[in-house]
Amino acid sequence: MWDERYAIDEYLFGTEPAVFLTAHARLLVPGASALAVADGEGRNSVFLAECGLDVVAMDASPVGVAKAERLAAERGATVDFRIADIMEWDWTPDAYDTVVAIFIQFLTPDQRGQVFEGMQRTLRPGGRLLLHGYRPEQVALGTGGPSNPDHMYTEALLRDAFGGMEIERLESYDAVIEEGTGHLGESALIDLIAKKR
Repeated sequence: MWDERYAIDEYLFGTEPAVFLTAHARLLVPGASALAVADGEGRNSVFLAECGLDVVAMDASPVGVAKAERLAAERGATVDFRIADIMEWDWTPDAYDTVVAIFIQFLTPDQRGQVFEGMQRTLRPGGRLLLHGYRPEQVALGTGGPSNPDHMYTEALLRDAFGGMEIERLESYDAVIEEGTGHLGESALIDLIAKKR
């Protein structure tokens, strides 16, 4: 499915990073190691690299990764792109200072639990998770994301899933976003920033 969605000339979600990421750029430490989860066409991993981080970006779509590589080359950014199934990813313990997961809401609840555990495991102590996505109210808005509310996040869900971390920000809000044609319009959003103890 993702190969088909990415097989267009333009970038489905644009080439600029998510506003969530730029709003918290002060947390991105040059020289730190980062993992961009299900990074798609590369807009967020390229931004991380431009901020001076040492970035690994993974995605299951070869078409998406090829576009990401092209974007990185155009911007002069160095990213270690990997084609990988998220459910088979090796969440190496204590490997990264930062994990960024933006709109990864293609996961079923069971899959999501496994990935959430993996993201926490692969962070180093003191490392930070930046997670950004949609709330269930997004389904009615229809401006991006899956049509299944079970794939969305609530504050209670994230507080439960990441309760072992130091939660620095957990906020639900509505905003108009313009990220290519894939995310366009009034959106029901939720942010989590949490530090591994």
